[in-house]
Amino acid sequence: MPPLQKRSLLDRIGATGSLLCAVHCALLPLLIATLPALGVTVWFDDSFELIFVAFATLLGLFSVIWGYRRHHAVRALSLLAPGLLVLWLGVLYAPLHHSVVPHAIVMTLGGTLVGLAHLANLRLNHGHVHDASCAH
Repeated sequence: MPPLQKRSLLDRIGATGSLLCAVHCALLPLLIATLPALGVTVWFDDSFELIFVAFATLLGLFSVIWGYRRHHAVRALSLLAPGLLVLWLGVLYAPLHHSVVPHAIVMTLGGTLVGLAHLANLRLNHGHVHDASCAH
């Protein structure tokens, strides 16, 4: 697989995962009442969320920094950094983490920013043209 296709795949996975995370966080207050009846509460416990945020952080940093080295535009980084900061705040700051609606809002915002960072990186990678002025 050519490097551009690998970058594109990483950003597509990252954007999809982050935006699915944002949808999950937005719908979480509605789902909380039904989770015990469905028997899937283990999917939504604290360790799942922490693992997902750690994975989103590693994938986001790897993908966006790899893209930045190619296109040298800070747009994706400027979305990724606050998105990850908000996600980690939502996971690690106990008073926020244990407040259902504020936690859902914060995690939705963070997941959306990370997803938008991947989409911005995808666009920047596809818009980058190699020419005589390009060092890559």
